[in-house]
Amino acid sequence: MIKVSVLYPFSEGKRFDHDYYKSNHIPLIRKRLGQTLRNATIDKGLSGVAPGSEAPYVCIGHLLFDSLEEYQTSFAPHAEEIRADIPKYTDIQPTIQISEIVE
Repeated sequence: MIKVSVLYPFSEGKRFDHDYYKSNHIPLIRKRLGQTLRNATIDKGLSGVAPGSEAPYVCIGHLLFDSLEEYQTSFAPHAEEIRADIPKYTDIQPTIQISEIVE
């Protein structure tokens, strides 16, 4: 199983619309990637370790696929459309990590 994590780091003065992300962006991804997308989850950052500190990430989106190849072949035809939707909910440059779930 492959997990694609899209991490949006906290930065003072940056914007992130959680409602749009949940109600529009993730459904767009689900629709375009179809059955190859096994699951999608959203982590909304609440806090860092120290009480009252900001979460390191405002949001982390996780997309699960059976294989790296399925992710790449399903995402590639829709990459431009999906990326064009990003400015509608944030001005944060995300970091993307692709991982293998080992347990």
